Amino acid sequence: MKVIIDRFEGKYAVCEREDLEIINIERDKIPQEAKEGDVLIIQADKITIYRDGTEQ
Repeated sequence: MKVIIDRFEGKYAVCEREDLEIINIERDKIPQEAKEGDVLIIQADKITIYRDGTEQ
């Protein structure tokens, strides 16, 4: 699943899924260097930044 980080609120990253649903992911579960606007790939228990989908 791909999500875009919309913003950070406290210990959560507020993310938008491809179907426009908003989900909260604990900040300590995502890569430390992740920032607003980054696209994340969620596969099983692993979350990575999708560099090709994140505007530079």
